[in-house]
Amino acid sequence: MPLTANDVDRFEACRPRLGAVAYRLLGSAAEAEDAVQETFLRWQAADVDRIEVPEAWLTKVLTNLCLNQLTSARARRETYVGQWLPEPLLAGDPMLGPADTAEQRESVSYAVLTLMERLSPNERAVYVLREAFDYPHREIAEILDITEAASQQIFRRAKKHVADGKARTEIDEAAARRIVEEFLAAATNGQTGPLVRLLTEDAISIGDGGGKVPARAKAFEGAVAVAKFLWGLFRPGEAKRAIVGGAPEVYAWTANGDPAAVAVLGGRVVGVMCLEVTAGGIAAVRNQVNPDKLHRATAQWATTDHGMPLFNAF
Repeated sequence: MPLTANDVDRFEACRPRLGAVAYRLLGSAAEAEDAVQETFLRWQAADVDRIEVPEAWLTKVLTNLCLNQLTSARARRETYVGQWLPEPLLAGDPMLGPADTAEQRESVSYAVLTLMERLSPNERAVYVLREAFDYPHREIAEILDITEAASQQIFRRAKKHVADGKARTEIDEAAARRIVEEFLAAATNGQTGPLVRLLTEDAISIGDGGGKVPARAKAFEGAVAVAKFLWGLFRPGEAKRAIVGGAPEVYAWTANGDPAAVAVLGGRVVGVMCLEVTAGGIAAVRNQVNPDKLHRATAQWATTDHGMPLFNAF
């Protein structure tokens, strides 16, 4: 039986939440959109009149689709060229989902999404459903076909793995942009000293080019090494302009709720540099330059009043 307009409306009411769940589970907006669309196809094929709680049914279908995707994604990432980083979401993207609590905001931060790559698919699912969406363990158990006690145990284990990373400092959007402005000023003034002072002693810098844009496969480690790399990265050079196709405009922005520098060329986002800020300083610089992971950022950027750039890179 074809879906009625009411049946479609019931699904559409759940779509934003489903997208936010899928993105946290997969770290990829494109794959999250595919999972939500496949969930709609399952809804279309189901006897929806017999489904008492559509949100619960849809969440279960979506989560299990994502678990299957995570299993195959692990195999693909073993052959991925260089470092794998999540797809960044710029401020205002509805897929960022709820941000009412510190737990919800942290669950979508770039740092935590990266840390969640350490988790097994089941650990990631339990962590996301509980921490970001406040599902009770009884419902998580039903979604994953496990016991409530198992859900609680998995959550404790997952939370410990994620907490092993540095404690993230929460800052508002205005403060985030000030941090980026200070960071970029230090990275482009021709001396590494000011930048070293902004970084933690054990800071790291990681880039994801996906084999399509040059990015060092091994992370830079230590404040001095990171500062030297960043100074060289922003130094003008004909070869860099040739790779990107010009001199991108650089803006102070936020991505996944974190301070971020966004590089834009002709309206296209060509790089998003996310800063992990801790009480001791900037602990990590994660640079996404894989063009396959910047399509959604470009679309979001086009809808945003972003003002004037800070400078032109390269």
